[in-house]
Amino acid sequence: MNLTEYGWNRFFEIQLQNTLGMPARVTAVHKERYEIVCGHGFTHARLKSAVYYNDCAEAFPTTGDFVLIQHNPGGDSLIVKTLERKTLFSRRDPTPGRGEQAVAANFDYVFIMQSLNHDFNTKRLERYATQAWQSGAVPVAVMTKADLVEDFHEQTRAAAKIARGMEVVAVSVVSKLGLDALVEYLKPGKTIVFLGSSGVGKSSLVNALAGEDIMAVNTIREDDSRGRHTTTHRQLLRLQSGALLIDTPGMRELGMWDVSAGLGEAFADVSEFLGKCRFADCRHESEPGCAVRGAIALGELPAERWQSYLRLQKEAKYSSDRPAALREKKQWHKSIAKQNKQLQKNKARKLPGPFGRED
Repeated sequence: MNLTEYGWNRFFEIQLQNTLGMPARVTAVHKERYEIVCGHGFTHARLKSAVYYNDCAEAFPTTGDFVLIQHNPGGDSLIVKTLERKTLFSRRDPTPGRGEQAVAANFDYVFIMQSLNHDFNTKRLERYATQAWQSGAVPVAVMTKADLVEDFHEQTRAAAKIARGMEVVAVSVVSKLGLDALVEYLKPGKTIVFLGSSGVGKSSLVNALAGEDIMAVNTIREDDSRGRHTTTHRQLLRLQSGALLIDTPGMRELGMWDVSAGLGEAFADVSEFLGKCRFADCRHESEPGCAVRGAIALGELPAERWQSYLRLQKEAKYSSDRPAALREKKQWHKSIAKQNKQLQKNKARKLPGPFGRED
């Protein structure tokens, strides 16, 4: 098995200096057992406890990771090292207290998918776009199920305003609309990760791009047009074209993690005005010479975009440094309470006295 067919390149090759182990790529994760592909073909592996649990020196592998293994021809191999990642998509772990959860690694493109019938949601698109830019890969907004709506141009225009700097493609696996535009990304050795809620048609699109049924497809519920989770785990697939796809389960929650770079890319229209205020420490509230407030007043920056930026920034800060965010929130509440207390004192001083005048 030639690992270059699975995305191995010079970036990972140079990491083999002064290391021991056989390179492999993780194709699926099942709790504590991993599906991998290596020079000996497809096999299974487990983490070496002394490295991952006792020393805690290595990042836990996720689908798409390149790792080093101690090959075992008679059973599960041992994963002994996670190689440095070229790109990474992560989110806040839905399990409280666990912090960051790696979703997929070492991909070149991110297909952010929303269906044009009932799933289309600009706020959700903003969240996915922010995370996709943060990953370091090239995001593409893919609007599915174009055959189920009479006119989707208004929605694609709305998506284009949100997904600035990204290609927006409306597709239909039924009419084949837009598939040619996506095929341009399916280059040998390139990896694409699919992101989107359940029912947006990820598995159907994978099959359409592959030219064969390699993923199971479930129908959506008629009452709310939502889908059941066809994909139950993250899985890396290789197409006949040589391109690699990582399909992910539909995520009900996409918690922000570290998106410091992603926010700047996804909200380039907002970033344009940041740092241009009269005062370097401007909080963009009521300070004179605020470039952000000025842009909103002139209609150069939509107010809802600014509010979305603040919301995601606040959520990301809470996720990455919860104690600091809680301290800031507590301080804010103290400030509000102090202001209210002062207002009550001022009102009390202005109350009329017993002789019809203020005391």
